Amino acid sequence: MFPDCLDRRWRLRPLLFCHLIAILLLVSWRWPVTRVYWDALDLALFHLLNAPVHDAGLWAHIWAIGSMRPVDLGVGVVMLAIMLKGGLVLRSEQVRLALFAFVTTLLVMLLIRVGFADLVRLLDWQRPSASLVVEGAARLSELFPEWEARWNMKDSASRSFPGDHASVLLLWALFLSGAAHGWRLLLVWALALLFVMPRLVAGAHWASDALVGGVLLSLLGLAWGGYTPLAGWAAQHLERLVQPLLRPLVALPVIGRLSVLQPR
Repeated sequence: MFPDCLDRRWRLRPLLFCHLIAILLLVSWRWPVTRVYWDALDLALFHLLNAPVHDAGLWAHIWAIGSMRPVDLGVGVVMLAIMLKGGLVLRSEQVRLALFAFVTTLLVMLLIRVGFADLVRLLDWQRPSASLVVEGAARLSELFPEWEARWNMKDSASRSFPGDHASVLLLWALFLSGAAHGWRLLLVWALALLFVMPRLVAGAHWASDALVGGVLLSLLGLAWGGYTPLAGWAAQHLERLVQPLLRPLVALPVIGRLSVLQPR
């Protein structure tokens, strides 16, 4: 997607393509003929990932840490660092505009999420998470009660669809995929999938919460934020607004060398 999102043009082909894929995913999840395959995938993947948690060994400890609420903040810092490190995925002169464009696209997706949540509730598509439904599911909060009391681990949800956490990660990966190549592209997607995993292992979400709901929201956010003039328009206006603030910051030691502050 990047840097095309800064062109401030309507790009109808990718816009329509994102909607087509989103609609096909949703239809396949709701149509009884194909829903059985999604349900089978959900159950099989949950058993595969959650069964080793019963042993309370290394596997359980890793994902228990990953399921802690404060870790989400750390994930956000990693995502931001990769985007803002000039020369890693984006060129230094692209970083600031890319940040503005991504934040705009993220806000668009969150607005779509609000409307989609109302639709899900109206049509009674909602469901509880795997850890609350599957008999014998291992609950991280029960295996590590002290951690749960202190850090509030995310291992269950009464309304698990769609996967909000996954939608943000997938939008980030999709956004950077237009600029990332080779091992950098693999790094972006490996991190996105790794950060999605704790919710799946813990059973807070079914696989289709991420693969249907998360992908759908990220595609629609990308479509209306990145393939319309919106992200480009917002990025250019924000660029002009922050210019007076950048000059004194660039003069500071260490901070002034950050790629996000460098002149374009």
